[in-house]
Amino acid sequence: MNQTKQQIWLFSFWVFLALATPFIAVFLGVADIPFTDVWKSITGTGSGHTQSIILDIRLPRIITGALSGLHLAVAGLILQNITRNPLADPSIMGISQGATFAVSLFLLLTMSQDYHGSAALPVMPLHYLPSVALIGGLFAGFIIYCLAIRSGLSPLRLTLCGIAVGAVLHALAIGLLAGWGSNRMEVMLEWLAGSLYARSWEHVRTLLPYTIIGLGALFFLHRPLELLKLNAESAASFGLAYQKHFTLALGLACLLAASAVGTVGPISFVGLVVPHLARFLARKNPQMIFSFTILLGMISVTAGDLLARLIGQAEEIPVGVMTAFFGAPLFILLLRKTR
Repeated sequence: MNQTKQQIWLFSFWVFLALATPFIAVFLGVADIPFTDVWKSITGTGSGHTQSIILDIRLPRIITGALSGLHLAVAGLILQNITRNPLADPSIMGISQGATFAVSLFLLLTMSQDYHGSAALPVMPLHYLPSVALIGGLFAGFIIYCLAIRSGLSPLRLTLCGIAVGAVLHALAIGLLAGWGSNRMEVMLEWLAGSLYARSWEHVRTLLPYTIIGLGALFFLHRPLELLKLNAESAASFGLAYQKHFTLALGLACLLAASAVGTVGPISFVGLVVPHLARFLARKNPQMIFSFTILLGMISVTAGDLLARLIGQAEEIPVGVMTAFFGAPLFILLLRKTR
């Protein structure tokens, strides 16, 4: 009973933190805004300048970051479950690289030029980017699946295939950028670093349908995902159609990771580290792992972006830099733990 109470209090704390972090991020930034001004802006009685900062800049940026963190963290947990590899995440498995290559190619083909020869905005609408990234991520996942299925989808072969495919796609994306992206370098590098700069309500509307679809699918796949941590024979003894659910889980991970990459770029370490932190917090209640993963994913990107804004002030620091800065030490600890 005491353990149950402790778990409820712990979960309640992280729910509070997941709500408090975006709330704090609204107030703080290059220009700190008092609570009364924020409230007036939300209710529509504030000054035009303050309303623009809160409603048009900070809120969509915060929501986009929270949704992206959720996507990447859940995708990482799914991949770690189905590969039974504690070091799997969308980047290591090649899904992020597939999405990155597709978006890089799309931007290079659609980016127009202004009269001075510099890159202008894409000709195609913004909402195409997550769909393009999804195609790239699913393509990478399909290649990995085809290469690994000959060995019965063994975790080792799946991981090795993911690393190999990811390396090739990453090299192709860099080659595109180096060979044909000279006039678009600044735009491309900002996106490749994983950035929430200039994210708007259009980004939120673009990403939200993928979030709803992903969480809906996660609800129905929750039990199969637990069984997929077992080998194929053991999972089949519980009545699981192993290959079918493995394919669905891999597709869900591709959908979540690729849509996030298409919206904010490849933010590193979220999909790798967050699932392990979630397991640590939920160790007395394994059923809570997905819930903690969702909360921690949202907090990690939102807090990372807030810290980047506070440190950088007028200079924009990509959130991917902050997640890598704090995620790398945790990753090293993880490597030592899994020796």
